[in-house]
Amino acid sequence: MNETTGFADKWRSKLINPVLGKEFTLRMRTPRSMWALFFYLLAIGLLALGFLYVTRMSGSSANAFNPEESRMMFIFISFVQLGLIAFMAPGLTAGVISGEREKQTLNLLLTTQQSSAGIVISKLVSSLSFMVLITLATMPVYSIVFLFGGISPGQVGMVFLFYMFTMLALGSFGILFSTLFKRTMLAVIVTYGITLFLFGGTAFLYLVLSETMQQMTRSGNGAAGGGYGWIGHLLAMNPAAALYSIFDPDITRSAFRMRWNGSGTPGRQPALQLWQEFLIIYSVLIIAAVLTAIRYIRPRLKKKGKKG
Repeated sequence: MNETTGFADKWRSKLINPVLGKEFTLRMRTPRSMWALFFYLLAIGLLALGFLYVTRMSGSSANAFNPEESRMMFIFISFVQLGLIAFMAPGLTAGVISGEREKQTLNLLLTTQQSSAGIVISKLVSSLSFMVLITLATMPVYSIVFLFGGISPGQVGMVFLFYMFTMLALGSFGILFSTLFKRTMLAVIVTYGITLFLFGGTAFLYLVLSETMQQMTRSGNGAAGGGYGWIGHLLAMNPAAALYSIFDPDITRSAFRMRWNGSGTPGRQPALQLWQEFLIIYSVLIIAAVLTAIRYIRPRLKKKGKKG
Protein backbone atom coordinates (compact mmCIF):
# COMPACT_ATOMS: atom_id res chain seq x y z
CA MET A 1 0.00 0.00 0.00
CA ASN A 2 2.84 2.38 0.89
CA GLU A 3 4.62 1.55 -2.35
CA THR A 4 1.48 2.35 -4.36
CA THR A 5 1.02 5.64 -2.53
CA GLY A 6 4.67 6.54 -3.02
CA PHE A 7 4.46 5.74 -6.74
CA ALA A 8 1.35 7.93 -7.11
CA ASP A 9 2.98 10.80 -5.22
CA LYS A 10 6.08 10.50 -7.40
CA TRP A 11 4.12 10.81 -10.62
CA ARG A 12 1.96 13.57 -9.14
CA SER A 13 5.06 15.59 -8.30
CA LYS A 14 6.26 15.20 -11.89
CA LEU A 15 2.96 16.12 -13.55
CA ILE A 16 1.85 18.83 -11.10
CA ASN A 17 4.59 21.27 -10.10
CA PRO A 18 4.19 23.62 -7.10
CA VAL A 19 2.96 26.50 -9.27
CA LEU A 20 0.31 24.35 -10.93
CA GLY A 21 -0.73 22.80 -7.62
CA LYS A 22 -1.10 26.23 -5.99
CA GLU A 23 -3.15 27.58 -8.89
CA PHE A 24 -5.42 24.53 -8.90
CA THR A 25 -6.05 24.91 -5.18
CA LEU A 26 -6.75 28.64 -5.27
CA ARG A 27 -8.98 28.47 -8.34
CA MET A 28 -11.04 25.37 -7.62
CA ARG A 29 -11.74 25.82 -3.91
CA THR A 30 -13.29 29.26 -3.95
CA PRO A 31 -17.06 29.92 -3.71
CA ARG A 32 -16.78 32.08 -6.81
CA SER A 33 -15.83 29.05 -8.90
CA MET A 34 -18.83 27.12 -7.61
CA TRP A 35 -21.24 29.92 -8.41
CA ALA A 36 -19.66 30.52 -11.82
CA LEU A 37 -20.18 26.83 -12.66
CA PHE A 38 -23.77 26.98 -11.40
CA PHE A 39 -24.78 30.04 -13.40
CA TYR A 40 -22.97 28.80 -16.53
CA LEU A 41 -24.89 25.52 -16.48
CA LEU A 42 -28.10 27.36 -15.65
CA ALA A 43 -27.68 29.66 -18.66
CA ILE A 44 -26.91 26.77 -21.03
CA GLY A 45 -29.79 24.71 -19.67
CA LEU A 46 -32.33 27.52 -19.93
CA LEU A 47 -31.28 28.33 -23.50
CA ALA A 48 -31.53 24.66 -24.50
CA LEU A 49 -34.98 24.28 -22.91
CA GLY A 50 -36.09 27.58 -24.44
CA PHE A 51 -35.03 26.45 -27.91
CA LEU A 52 -36.79 23.12 -27.34
CA TYR A 53 -39.97 24.88 -26.26
CA VAL A 54 -39.99 27.29 -29.20
CA THR A 55 -39.39 24.57 -31.81
CA ARG A 56 -42.07 22.30 -30.38
CA MET A 57 -44.62 25.10 -30.20
CA SER A 58 -43.90 26.34 -33.72
CA GLY A 59 -43.62 22.84 -35.25
CA SER A 60 -46.26 21.08 -37.24
CA SER A 61 -46.87 18.60 -34.44
CA ALA A 62 -46.52 19.31 -30.74
CA ASN A 63 -45.98 15.63 -30.02
CA ALA A 64 -43.13 15.08 -32.49
CA PHE A 65 -39.56 16.27 -32.66
CA ASN A 66 -37.81 15.35 -35.90
CA PRO A 67 -34.05 14.77 -36.24
CA GLU A 68 -33.55 17.96 -38.26
CA GLU A 69 -34.89 20.05 -35.38
CA SER A 70 -32.61 18.09 -33.05
CA ARG A 71 -29.66 18.94 -35.28
CA MET A 72 -30.57 22.62 -35.28
CA MET A 73 -30.80 22.53 -31.50
CA PHE A 74 -27.35 20.97 -31.31
CA ILE A 75 -25.90 23.68 -33.56
CA PHE A 76 -27.62 26.38 -31.51
CA ILE A 77 -26.23 25.07 -28.20
CA SER A 78 -22.78 24.65 -29.76
CA PHE A 79 -22.62 28.27 -30.88
CA VAL A 80 -23.92 29.50 -27.53
CA GLN A 81 -21.20 27.53 -25.79
CA LEU A 82 -18.56 28.86 -28.19
CA GLY A 83 -19.69 32.40 -27.41
CA LEU A 84 -19.44 31.77 -23.67
CA ILE A 85 -15.96 30.30 -24.12
CA ALA A 86 -14.89 33.37 -26.11
CA PHE A 87 -16.25 35.55 -23.31
CA MET A 88 -14.65 33.68 -20.39
CA ALA A 89 -11.33 32.28 -21.67
CA PRO A 90 -9.57 35.65 -22.23
CA GLY A 91 -10.69 36.89 -18.82
CA LEU A 92 -9.27 33.81 -17.09
CA THR A 93 -5.81 34.14 -18.64
CA ALA A 94 -5.22 37.84 -19.43
CA GLY A 95 -4.25 38.68 -15.86
CA VAL A 96 -2.31 35.64 -14.64
CA ILE A 97 1.17 37.14 -15.17
CA SER A 98 0.39 40.84 -14.94
CA GLY A 99 -1.58 40.15 -11.78
CA GLU A 100 1.49 38.59 -10.17
CA ARG A 101 3.49 41.62 -11.27
CA GLU A 102 0.95 44.04 -9.77
CA LYS A 103 0.96 42.14 -6.46
CA GLN A 104 4.79 42.23 -6.58
CA THR A 105 4.99 38.45 -6.33
CA LEU A 106 6.31 37.77 -9.82
CA ASN A 107 9.94 38.39 -8.87
CA LEU A 108 9.56 36.02 -5.95
CA LEU A 109 8.10 33.40 -8.29
CA LEU A 110 10.98 33.85 -10.73
CA THR A 111 13.52 33.16 -7.99
CA THR A 112 12.17 29.64 -7.44
CA GLN A 113 13.50 26.56 -9.20
CA GLN A 114 10.65 26.69 -11.71
CA SER A 115 11.73 27.49 -15.26
CA SER A 116 10.12 30.21 -17.34
CA ALA A 117 8.42 27.57 -19.47
CA GLY A 118 7.13 25.79 -16.38
CA ILE A 119 5.66 28.99 -14.96
CA VAL A 120 3.95 30.07 -18.20
CA ILE A 121 2.55 26.63 -19.06
CA SER A 122 1.42 26.03 -15.46
CA LYS A 123 -0.40 29.36 -15.40
CA LEU A 124 -2.02 28.60 -18.76
CA VAL A 125 -3.10 25.07 -17.83
CA SER A 126 -4.44 26.07 -14.41
CA SER A 127 -6.41 28.98 -15.88
CA LEU A 128 -7.98 26.88 -18.62
CA SER A 129 -8.66 23.88 -16.36
CA PHE A 130 -11.67 25.63 -14.87
CA MET A 131 -12.97 26.37 -18.36
CA VAL A 132 -12.49 22.71 -19.32
CA LEU A 133 -14.42 21.66 -16.20
CA ILE A 134 -17.31 23.95 -17.08
CA THR A 135 -17.38 22.74 -20.69
CA LEU A 136 -17.40 19.06 -19.72
CA ALA A 137 -20.09 19.75 -17.13
CA THR A 138 -22.47 20.70 -19.97
CA MET A 139 -22.45 17.16 -21.35
CA PRO A 140 -25.83 16.33 -19.72
CA VAL A 141 -27.37 19.25 -21.61
CA TYR A 142 -26.19 17.74 -24.88
CA SER A 143 -27.82 14.45 -23.88
CA ILE A 144 -31.17 16.11 -24.64
CA VAL A 145 -30.21 16.03 -28.31
CA PHE A 146 -29.61 12.28 -28.26
CA LEU A 147 -33.20 11.71 -27.15
CA PHE A 148 -34.40 12.80 -30.59
CA GLY A 149 -31.54 11.68 -32.86
CA GLY A 150 -29.94 13.55 -35.74
CA ILE A 151 -26.51 13.83 -34.09
CA SER A 152 -23.80 11.18 -33.73
CA PRO A 153 -21.47 10.82 -30.74
CA GLY A 154 -18.54 11.46 -33.09
CA GLN A 155 -19.86 14.93 -33.93
CA VAL A 156 -20.28 15.74 -30.25
CA GLY A 157 -16.73 14.58 -29.54
CA MET A 158 -15.34 16.64 -32.42
CA VAL A 159 -17.16 19.74 -31.22
CA PHE A 160 -15.81 19.36 -27.69
CA LEU A 161 -12.28 18.88 -29.00
CA PHE A 162 -12.79 22.06 -31.05
CA TYR A 163 -13.81 23.84 -27.84
CA MET A 164 -10.64 22.71 -26.10
CA PHE A 165 -8.47 23.91 -28.97
CA THR A 166 -10.27 27.27 -29.19
CA MET A 167 -9.91 27.99 -25.47
CA LEU A 168 -6.23 27.02 -25.71
CA ALA A 169 -5.77 29.52 -28.55
CA LEU A 170 -7.59 32.34 -26.75
CA GLY A 171 -5.81 31.47 -23.51
CA SER A 172 -2.43 31.62 -25.24
CA PHE A 173 -3.21 35.11 -26.52
CA GLY A 174 -4.31 36.11 -23.03
CA ILE A 175 -1.15 34.90 -21.33
CA LEU A 176 0.97 36.51 -24.06
CA PHE A 177 -0.49 39.96 -23.49
CA SER A 178 -0.44 39.39 -19.73
CA THR A 179 3.31 38.92 -20.06
CA LEU A 180 3.95 41.81 -22.44
CA PHE A 181 1.86 44.41 -20.60
CA LYS A 182 2.45 45.44 -17.01
CA ARG A 183 -1.18 46.36 -16.30
CA THR A 184 -3.89 43.72 -16.09
CA MET A 185 -6.57 46.06 -17.41
CA LEU A 186 -4.57 46.79 -20.55
CA ALA A 187 -3.85 43.08 -21.10
CA VAL A 188 -7.55 42.24 -20.70
CA ILE A 189 -8.65 44.98 -23.11
CA VAL A 190 -6.15 43.93 -25.80
CA THR A 191 -7.05 40.25 -25.42
CA TYR A 192 -10.77 40.92 -25.75
CA GLY A 193 -10.04 43.22 -28.69
CA ILE A 194 -8.18 40.42 -30.48
CA THR A 195 -10.99 37.99 -29.67
CA LEU A 196 -13.59 40.41 -31.02
CA PHE A 197 -11.59 40.84 -34.22
CA LEU A 198 -11.27 37.07 -34.70
CA PHE A 199 -15.02 36.58 -34.38
CA GLY A 200 -16.44 39.76 -35.85
CA GLY A 201 -13.60 41.48 -37.68
CA THR A 202 -12.69 38.56 -39.93
CA ALA A 203 -16.34 38.02 -40.87
CA PHE A 204 -16.77 41.73 -41.60
CA LEU A 205 -13.63 41.85 -43.74
CA TYR A 206 -14.77 38.75 -45.62
CA LEU A 207 -18.16 40.31 -46.41
CA VAL A 208 -16.63 43.63 -47.47
CA LEU A 209 -13.96 42.04 -49.68
CA SER A 210 -16.48 39.61 -51.15
CA GLU A 211 -18.87 42.40 -52.11
CA THR A 212 -16.02 44.53 -53.47
CA MET A 213 -14.65 41.74 -55.62
CA GLN A 214 -18.13 40.90 -56.91
CA GLN A 215 -18.62 44.51 -57.97
CA MET A 216 -15.27 44.50 -59.74
CA THR A 217 -16.14 41.25 -61.50
CA ARG A 218 -19.49 42.60 -62.71
CA SER A 219 -17.83 45.76 -64.04
CA GLY A 220 -15.22 43.72 -65.90
CA ASN A 221 -12.27 44.93 -63.81
CA GLY A 222 -11.75 41.74 -61.81
CA ALA A 223 -11.16 38.11 -62.47
CA ALA A 224 -14.26 36.15 -63.37
CA GLY A 225 -15.55 33.11 -61.58
CA GLY A 226 -13.76 32.06 -58.43
CA GLY A 227 -10.67 34.18 -59.01
CA TYR A 228 -11.08 35.82 -55.62
CA GLY A 229 -11.61 32.66 -53.64
CA TRP A 230 -8.52 33.54 -51.60
CA ILE A 231 -10.73 35.62 -49.31
CA GLY A 232 -11.99 32.34 -47.88
CA HIS A 233 -8.81 32.18 -45.83
CA LEU A 234 -10.23 35.01 -43.72
CA LEU A 235 -13.11 32.77 -42.67
CA ALA A 236 -10.62 30.05 -41.80
CA MET A 237 -9.42 32.37 -39.04
CA ASN A 238 -12.96 32.81 -37.72
CA PRO A 239 -13.78 30.32 -34.91
CA ALA A 240 -17.52 30.49 -35.57
CA ALA A 241 -17.13 29.74 -39.28
CA ALA A 242 -14.69 26.92 -38.52
CA LEU A 243 -17.16 25.40 -36.05
CA TYR A 244 -19.99 25.59 -38.56
CA SER A 245 -17.85 23.86 -41.18
CA ILE A 246 -17.86 20.80 -38.90
CA PHE A 247 -21.65 20.62 -39.27
CA ASP A 248 -21.89 21.69 -42.92
CA PRO A 249 -18.80 21.13 -45.11
CA ASP A 250 -20.46 23.05 -47.98
CA ILE A 251 -19.64 26.32 -46.23
CA THR A 252 -16.01 25.75 -47.22
CA ARG A 253 -17.00 25.56 -50.89
CA SER A 254 -18.99 28.77 -50.55
CA ALA A 255 -16.18 30.54 -48.69
CA PHE A 256 -13.63 29.75 -51.40
CA ARG A 257 -16.10 30.42 -54.25
CA MET A 258 -16.03 26.85 -55.58
CA ARG A 259 -19.12 26.47 -57.73
CA TRP A 260 -21.20 23.42 -58.58
CA ASN A 261 -21.03 22.11 -62.12
CA GLY A 262 -23.91 21.93 -64.55
CA SER A 263 -24.94 18.38 -63.58
CA GLY A 264 -25.70 19.48 -60.02
CA THR A 265 -22.71 17.77 -58.47
CA PRO A 266 -19.76 19.51 -56.83
CA GLY A 267 -16.74 20.22 -58.97
CA ARG A 268 -13.29 20.80 -57.55
CA GLN A 269 -13.03 19.87 -53.88
CA PRO A 270 -11.34 22.24 -51.40
CA ALA A 271 -7.94 21.08 -50.22
CA LEU A 272 -8.84 21.67 -46.56
CA GLN A 273 -12.06 22.30 -44.70
CA LEU A 274 -12.30 25.57 -42.79
CA TRP A 275 -11.91 23.86 -39.45
CA GLN A 276 -8.80 22.00 -40.66
CA GLU A 277 -7.16 25.22 -41.85
CA PHE A 278 -8.24 26.82 -38.56
CA LEU A 279 -6.34 24.14 -36.63
CA ILE A 280 -3.19 24.66 -38.70
CA ILE A 281 -3.21 28.47 -38.43
CA TYR A 282 -3.90 28.58 -34.72
CA SER A 283 -1.46 25.81 -33.89
CA VAL A 284 1.29 28.05 -35.23
CA LEU A 285 -0.11 31.07 -33.37
CA ILE A 286 -0.39 29.12 -30.09
CA ILE A 287 3.23 28.01 -30.28
CA ALA A 288 4.39 31.52 -31.17
CA ALA A 289 2.38 33.10 -28.34
CA VAL A 290 3.59 30.66 -25.69
CA LEU A 291 7.23 30.90 -26.77
CA THR A 292 7.06 34.70 -26.77
CA ALA A 293 5.53 34.70 -23.29
CA ILE A 294 8.29 32.37 -22.05
CA ARG A 295 10.94 34.61 -23.57
CA TYR A 296 9.66 37.86 -22.03
CA ILE A 297 8.39 36.73 -18.62
CA ARG A 298 11.77 37.41 -17.02
CA PRO A 299 13.16 40.97 -16.91
CA ARG A 300 15.69 41.55 -19.66
CA LEU A 301 18.69 43.66 -18.67
CA LYS A 302 19.70 46.33 -21.14
CA LYS A 303 23.22 46.04 -22.37
CA LYS A 304 25.36 49.06 -21.63
CA GLY A 305 27.26 50.55 -24.48
CA LYS A 306 30.98 49.94 -24.52
CA LYS A 307 33.19 52.85 -23.61
CA GLY A 308 35.44 53.91 -26.39
